[in-house]
Amino acid sequence: MLPCEDVVRAHAAAARRASGPAPRRSGVRATRTRTALALLGLVIASACAHVAPRQSEPAFRVLAFFTGKQDQAHISFLGEAVKWFPEQAARNGFMFDTTSDWRRLNDAELARYQVVVFLDTRPEDPAQRAAFQRYIEHGGAWMGFHFAGFALDHSVYPANWRWYHDTFLGSGSYASNTWRPTSAVLRVEDPSHPAMRGLPHTFRSNPSEWYRWEKDLRANPDIDILLAVDSSSLPLGTGPKPHEIWHEGYYPVAWTNRKYRMIYFNFGHNDIDYEHKYDTTNKTLSHTLGNPVQDRLIVDALLWLGGKTR
Repeated sequence: MLPCEDVVRAHAAAARRASGPAPRRSGVRATRTRTALALLGLVIASACAHVAPRQSEPAFRVLAFFTGKQDQAHISFLGEAVKWFPEQAARNGFMFDTTSDWRRLNDAELARYQVVVFLDTRPEDPAQRAAFQRYIEHGGAWMGFHFAGFALDHSVYPANWRWYHDTFLGSGSYASNTWRPTSAVLRVEDPSHPAMRGLPHTFRSNPSEWYRWEKDLRANPDIDILLAVDSSSLPLGTGPKPHEIWHEGYYPVAWTNRKYRMIYFNFGHNDIDYEHKYDTTNKTLSHTLGNPVQDRLIVDALLWLGGKTR
């Protein structure tokens, strides 16, 4: 089938031929032909006016990396994320790709995307780390969730990437966490930030395990804390270990680094039936996504990173 514009051009050519001098013996027939062509032109124009326009290019492109091997609670979050993010992308005019192939964290591949997301972990290969740092230092944007900020010596993810944990994130190593995953009242700390505009001053999050960090982010002038645990949530956590219940203190939940285009969220850990109280499948007991306020925060943060606003 010819494209619509080609059909229009072919019709116009036929109309020009029909409008030329007509033989005397067929004058009536020529007039009828010209009339029919004119009517056909109206039909074609009307049909072409209703052809769906070509789909516009996405406002920006996102590439999300994940590992999906460490802790069922993080894997459960991934199961939500790989479905939810493309749906939000379709609604908001951007493209969202996911991959577990960390070899794609290279200069050539990153050049195709305006935003990178770490859904659960970080790169371990030195070349991939170097490519990510170049990407960020040349204006690329990043969003990270929960376990993407984890680093602890003598663990699977040791504190061996100082630029990422100390300079970029500013948080240093992981220090401790609450247990079990619980909901918290979160307080907006910087309502002027584009990702925070329109959010209520406080809201209740979906359940998560919450991390505490080695460094006090309030002491770092490069860090803009966007969300923190509100004191009305304390004590936070259910134990049974006493140190996994927070009774006091200041706990950032989301922040940016003013030197880079980035945002980190300290949630992305679902509650899991590890004790098999319900069945033997490690059933998911809570979800990170599906909270209207929290969902809006994530989408608005992505739009900000991609240079688009609602």
